[in-house]
Amino acid sequence: MIRAKHWIIVIFFLSGYTVFAQDAVPPRLSPAAFATLRYKDTYIKITYCQPAKRNREIFGGLVPYGQVWRTGANEATEITLTKDVFINGMMITAGTYSLFTVPDKDKWVIILNKELGLWGSYNYNYKNDLLRFEVPVQSDTAINESFTIKFDQRNNVADLLLLWDRTKISIPFQCIEPRQ
Repeated sequence: MIRAKHWIIVIFFLSGYTVFAQDAVPPRLSPAAFATLRYKDTYIKITYCQPAKRNREIFGGLVPYGQVWRTGANEATEITLTKDVFINGMMITAGTYSLFTVPDKDKWVIILNKELGLWGSYNYNYKNDLLRFEVPVQSDTAINESFTIKFDQRNNVADLLLLWDRTKISIPFQCIEPRQ
């Protein structure tokens, strides 16, 4: 009799587990995306989330001018460097960093920050900035519905492109040649 009760309890709990195991996780409105670059023994990986335009005014609207932005959606964008590289002419040590930006009409401030695992830019702390510099805003002929980060690579140099709506931002990268 006691064994029968134990089996009934076990079956009851297992049946509930299988019911909950069938629930599908709804897709994120801003899905995760990656941009990568490989040059010889240097590998760069950017992890970010892709918000969509969805008929909204993006820069100066959804993304306010003059405020720190996570450079994507959800978690703050992160960049991992397996070797030292030059970003905008400054040597950056291999490691993982958060990538923030401050959009404006004519120029953006690009920020590499040492703090990781942040949700958005809510807890951004400028004291952890590793690098800050400005780049000009360029117009894109096409409308980019989803925010996209990609590399335009030419051997050991590349431009990291940030594309959304009709805005294009270009950040110069240069991989260091390995010593022979």
